[in-house]
Amino acid sequence: MNPDVRRQLLQVLGDLGEYTPDVRFGQLLANLSYMAKSFTAEAIWDVEDEELLEAARSHLAELSERHAPAS
Repeated sequence: MNPDVRRQLLQVLGDLGEYTPDVRFGQLLANLSYMAKSFTAEAIWDVEDEELLEAARSHLAELSERHAPAS
């Protein structure tokens, strides 16, 4: 376990919470694990912190683009 990765992951999860206030935290983690691994029941158990961080950053970027003002 890498404490820096965990810290970054918690920060990104907080940012995601701002974009998705109607999504429960457990749902967010499960959805990110599916994005990082695969859509299986085991994904949430098998996903590594680094994979979860990558999926969370990708999802945050996607949400940021959707909410960006049109130019």
